[in-house]
Order: sequence, then C-alpha cells, then structure tokens
Amino acid sequence: MKKRVAVLGATGSIGKSTIDVLRAGGERFEIVLLSSHTGVSGLRALSREFPAAALALTGPDTAGSDAPANVYRGKEGLLRAIAGIAPDIVVNGIAGAAGLEPSLAALDAGADLALANKETVVMAAPLVFALAKRKGRRVLPVDSEHHAVSSLLEAHGRENAGEIILTASGGPFRKRKREDFARITVEEALAHPTWNMGPKITVDSASLANKGLEVIEAAGLFTMPPDRISVVIHPQSIVHSMVRLKDGAVYAQLSRPDMRLPIHNALYYPECTPCSLEPLDFTGLTLEFEAPDSTAFPMLPLAYEAAGRGGLYPAAYNAANEAAVAAFLTKRAGFLDISRIVDYVLNMDWTAAGVFESPEALQIILEADGKARKAAETYISEKLYACS
Repeated sequence: MKKRVAVLGATGSIGKSTIDVLRAGGERFEIVLLSSHTGVSGLRALSREFPAAALALTGPDTAGSDAPANVYRGKEGLLRAIAGIAPDIVVNGIAGAAGLEPSLAALDAGADLALANKETVVMAAPLVFALAKRKGRRVLPVDSEHHAVSSLLEAHGRENAGEIILTASGGPFRKRKREDFARITVEEALAHPTWNMGPKITVDSASLANKGLEVIEAAGLFTMPPDRISVVIHPQSIVHSMVRLKDGAVYAQLSRPDMRLPIHNALYYPECTPCSLEPLDFTGLTLEFEAPDSTAFPMLPLAYEAAGRGGLYPAAYNAANEAAVAAFLTKRAGFLDISRIVDYVLNMDWTAAGVFESPEALQIILEADGKARKAAETYISEKLYACS
C-alpha cells in the first residue's frame, strides 16, 4: 500500500531533497499535497509532474494570476488542506515560526510528522508531543543532527545516554577574527562552506544561532536537560552528531552532508532500506573537532540561557532571531547586532508558568512570538538607528 505524503515547503531546499527521495521511491509513495510560500513557478512545475497532488500557496501574492488553478490559498488554506487530505506522513520543510501550526495540523489529522522545521519544537515542544501521544503518531526529526541523535538513541537505548553532542560546521566565520565581525556583509554570511540552504538558515549557521536552536530542539525532542547537550565544531560535516553513554563510550553517526539521507530514513521509517546516495569513503578522510567560541558567537550561550529558563524564552529567542536576521538581510542591522537584538528581547520576562497546560497554549505562544518580534523591531528602530 502506498504511503501518502504531503511536502510542505516543496520548492525550498528541504522540499527539493524530499521530492528527489520520493522520485527514487517510485511506487512506494503517493504525493497528495505540495505547498510553497512564494514559489509559484516551482509549484506549477511540480503540479505538472504530480498532477494528482493538491497544491497550497501561503505567501502574500497567492491571489496572483500566475498561481495554478484550484490551489489552497494562505495559511488557513494550507491548514484546511492538511486536515481534509489527511496524509500518512507530512514532511515539514517550512522555514521559521510559520511551520508550527502546520506541524500541529499534521499530527491532529493523524499523520506522522517528518520534521525539518526546528521552530515547531523550539516554540512548543510540550504541546507538540502531547498531541502526538494523544493521536498515536510519531515525530521523526529530519535535521541531520537530530536524525543522527535519534538513530543513536534508538540503537543504544535512550535510558543509557549521558550526553548528546551536536556537531556544527562552524559556518564561514570560524577563522575570522572577532574584531572583523563588524564588517561582515550579507554576501559573506550567505556563503556557507558546506550546506546549500535558504538565506535565513544560512545566516543562522554563520552566527551559530542555528546550533543554538538545535540545542533547544534537542532538549525538547529527547527530554534532555541543556547542561547535558554540548556542541562541537566539526567543519567537514561528516559526523552529524554523537551520543556519550553513561559508561563513557561515544557513538557517532557518519555520512556525507546530504539531507536526502535523513529524509529517506524518515519516509521509510521504521524500515532500513537501501539508499541511492554515494556511500562515505574513508580513504584519505580527515576529521577535525574544536570547541565553539562562545565569546565570538554569543547566539549559542543565549540559546542555552533560553533553554534553561524554559517557558516562553525559547519562543522569544526564536522570534527575536528571525526579526534580527530579516533586518540583517535587508541591511537594517549589522551582523553583530543580531545577538544584541536577541539579548535585548531575552531580558524581558517570558516565564509564563503553566503555559503549555493551558487550553489557550497555542494562542499564548503565538502572542509571545508577536510580542518578541515587536520588541526586536523597537530595538532596531530606537537603538540601532539612533546610533547610526
């Protein structure tokens, strides 16, 4: 029986990798829903290849004449599509906080959730896993690091894990002197040495905010306290993460840096099936590891602070970072301003005890997200421009 698949963010980097895996899977899968934010031409091309799939466009220009006919429009349209089509599995490759509600809709519709949208867990981990448990569905991490950790914990027993070790490429500024950071340009920040990703996540990788978000995500995914999650810089991106067991032994997952492998494994789960990707060749392979520079990259310690405080602090961290990166990409803020903006927002009170037990939890989270973005914009307009 074919597995019915929805691909959210189908025209982005995760979506394209997912489509590649589904093509290779042939008759094993049926694509029933494809969504994009503004990728009208890409969605149109996919609709020709997969004419039976429903389409959804969530961006501001979804009413334009260039959009395919009979398309679900806007955020509410996408949520209706997920609920009405009820896929077997949803691959969520949507960027940013916008991915949270579709993730919840997928689980509520009875689908397994292959999750590349880390913000879902960062913002609302207790809400997400309570819903998954109630619906009897799985959350399958597709981030390469969390996919690696999940595989290792499954192999060696979550109860035996003493520490999670997330690897980070270090981004393009790993060797840059701290005094040069004020002159970092948008173009330099978008030149990632290993991965081909969208602009927001590429800047996050350059600032180590992406790894900070992954620390928060790992704490939520694996119910591991932040002080038992560490980060190591590994520029080759071959070791995707490690787990140190209670006896001190360390186990690692190694593969080429290609998102199609974790996507393949999520789509075929719980089967372990052959994959067409080129195998890792150890001949002449050199692996390097070093500690991250928390002084040069303050977004990482700020993430640990947010994770440790809990409540709405992780959601505030994420929202402030999204606003700061948007300002950087439009040259309204400098690279160093990203962490300053996030620090400013985290100095507000985001405790909100018992928020995730509230029947209004989602609304409270979304309101906090908006409040944090507004605070970030206040800092940008009143602090940055006052000094410029």
